[in-house]
Amino acid sequence: MSDFAEGTVHRAADDLKTAIRADADVLALWQGLTPLGRNEFICWVEDARQAATRERRIRRTIEEMQEGKRRPCCWPGCPHRDDKPPSRWQQAMAAKKDAR
Repeated sequence: MSDFAEGTVHRAADDLKTAIRADADVLALWQGLTPLGRNEFICWVEDARQAATRERRIRRTIEEMQEGKRRPCCWPGCPHRDDKPPSRWQQAMAAKKDAR
């Protein structure tokens, strides 16, 4: 069994795992999230197109967990889950993204 809890759909990449494992308190916060909560953070990080954005999102993941948040702020949710249809907000965000 892995010592790093994963999401429901996504698996954390090495850079995210390294950042979270760097602090035992942060790792405990991560392990205490629900699988869906972890999945949302992983998806948010993976959605970054540029390395700088990805690094910023990894730092923000840690900050948000330390602030008590259980999912990323201002994220419409993982569009990769197949257990429920996308919400209207997810559909609108996807349409905006496709228009770029």
